[in-house]
Formats: sequence, structure tokens, C-alpha cells
Amino acid sequence: MTSTSPIISARNLTLHLGSGEGRVDILRGIDLTVGAGEMLALLGPSGSGKSSLLAVLAGLERASGGALEVAGADFTALDEDGLAAARRGRIGIVLQAFHLLPTMTARENVETPMELAGMAGAEARAEAELAAVGLGHRLNHYPAQLSGGEQQRVAIARALAPRPAILFADEPTGNLDAATGAAVADLLFQRAREAGATLIMVTHDEALAARCGRVVRLADGEIASDSTR
Repeated sequence: MTSTSPIISARNLTLHLGSGEGRVDILRGIDLTVGAGEMLALLGPSGSGKSSLLAVLAGLERASGGALEVAGADFTALDEDGLAAARRGRIGIVLQAFHLLPTMTARENVETPMELAGMAGAEARAEAELAAVGLGHRLNHYPAQLSGGEQQRVAIARALAPRPAILFADEPTGNLDAATGAAVADLLFQRAREAGATLIMVTHDEALAARCGRVVRLADGEIASDSTR
């Protein structure tokens, strides 16, 4: 059930590269409030700033200006180490390219973020999460032994195993064929709901965005529209 309390609050958020005449403005004064439990799609053409906005909201990129509070932490006041600590256990991230560690098994890939966060029972939780995404029989397989769809399922399990408050997904089906992508999307929504996590997803796919309760469209680094179903 969606809560009315904000889990993300961004005010006049900006991001730019370079300075002077060479400065490039990527985000231009973003105001965005997201309630706990919402499912929100960031939609827009290439270069609109949607992936950059996700990176800033997830603490992967530092904003150039403005105010940003995520899951009770002031992201604009934190250095790189502080952002990493704030993400740990609070934020799960699923990326288009999977980013699994090739020398680790599926179970070890899912265990690692929990171990880094000092969570107890990492192995048992990793096995349970992999079973929940249909990979209970692939625990000891390495990424090279898995299909693209299976690798993305491992990535979803890894992101959700620490029970994060927020799940960010950047084009999570972008590297998959249509049928596999649809199955992975179904799983992503299902697992996010079951975990009670807020889901923020970057996509260029109108049909995928329509499955979220809220669609925020970006254009030229600004919010062009914000609609709720």
C-alpha cells in the first residue's frame, strides 16, 4: 500500500558538466517528491536527462546544486563515502547491463551487498531471493553460464535481497529480447510489490511506463509532465 510520506524529496536539483562557455546543463531545476511505495517511470527521449536524474537520486552521481533527501539522508551534504554508506541497505539498483561479478556464482553475487552491509544470514537470504526469481536451481552457476534473462533475474535478486526501501531500475529490459524482457518486467514489478519497495524506473518504452502508477516525462533536463493513473 502506498504511503503519503515522501521517501524522496528533490528541490531545484541541477547537474552540469564543465564550466564557463563549455558548461553543459544536464538537469535544470528538478522538483520531485516521491511517496513511499510508489511505482514511478521516468520517460523521455535519449538525452532528456532521465538516466542522469536516476543516478543523482540513487546517489551514484552528485548533484551540482539544489536539495535532495532520500530515505531520510541528505544526499547533497554527503561525500562519496557518505553516499555509498547511505545507499547500503536502503537502495537497490538494477541496470541494463546486469553488472554481475563474473568470478562469483549467482549466490555469491547476491550475497555480496548484504555482506558488505554487515547483514546476518546473507547466504540463506541469497538462496531464498534467487528461489523467488526462479533460479533456485542456478545457485552455483557463474554469469557466463546464464542467459541474459537469467543474469537480469540475478541482478533483481541482488538488488532486493537487502530489503531496500527504494529500487531503481535503468532500462532493465534494454538488453533482452521482447519475450524475455516482458518476463523480467513482470518479475521486477512483482518482487518490488512483494518487498514493499518504492520503484523508480527509467525507460523509453511507453507500455512499460504505463504499468507504473505515475509517469514523469523529461525533456531537455526538465520535467515536462507528471501524471498519475
